[in-house]
Amino acid sequence: MPASINVTVWNEYRHEREDARFARVYPEGIHEAIAAGLRECDDLAVRTATLDEPEHGLTADALATTDVLTWWGHKAHAEVADDVVARIQTRVLEGMGLVVLHSGHFSKIFKRLMGTTCDLKWREANGRERLWVVAPGHPIVQGIGEYIELEQEEMYGEHFDVPPPESLVFVSWFAGGEVFRSGCCYTRGAGKIFYFRPGHESHPTYFHPEIRRVIANGVRWAAPVAGPQRVFGNVRPLEAI
Repeated sequence: MPASINVTVWNEYRHEREDARFARVYPEGIHEAIAAGLRECDDLAVRTATLDEPEHGLTADALATTDVLTWWGHKAHAEVADDVVARIQTRVLEGMGLVVLHSGHFSKIFKRLMGTTCDLKWREANGRERLWVVAPGHPIVQGIGEYIELEQEEMYGEHFDVPPPESLVFVSWFAGGEVFRSGCCYTRGAGKIFYFRPGHESHPTYFHPEIRRVIANGVRWAAPVAGPQRVFGNVRPLEAI
């Protein structure tokens, strides 16, 4: 059966090349860990792209053949070119899905699509995170139990300055007592957006089987579906006037 969803896994790929601590966790880069999980799925065709490639690996042709883009960035948000951000935004409005991971909440593209600061509280405490499923019938949590438990993760806490999610799939609890809206679904134009919180560069979160399952489910949920073409502008009447 041929793959039906074309996925581009994007990563700025700086931490893993510049700091041995993170290279030990993700020796081939965070993007390759995420891509490896997605490649386990027969219905997904996966390519990767990184910040230092020409046009960040996100040329017009690359995006035109991408059904869902996943995004991980952290220390180099400002280096993403504005014209590439505009190109991504246009594709999302046209129907391309976007899965934003962890510190991608502060990316140019997510902030532009949300229209808010997307700021939050954080702490590198390496404590436990428990992600509670709060929408048990949602397709993103297919195959997941009541919660996912991660022994070590960076803390993100409320208030998370984003618009109210159209669907809230996960709420995280942290050992320090904080909570966070960690699985948020939106639509912008014809495109669907899923923000998923876990994935700090110092922890092997993207090798966790349930985290991989959620990302794959999120990709499937965000993928465009066949439907009527959106029509704008001046049109002729359907009936005689």
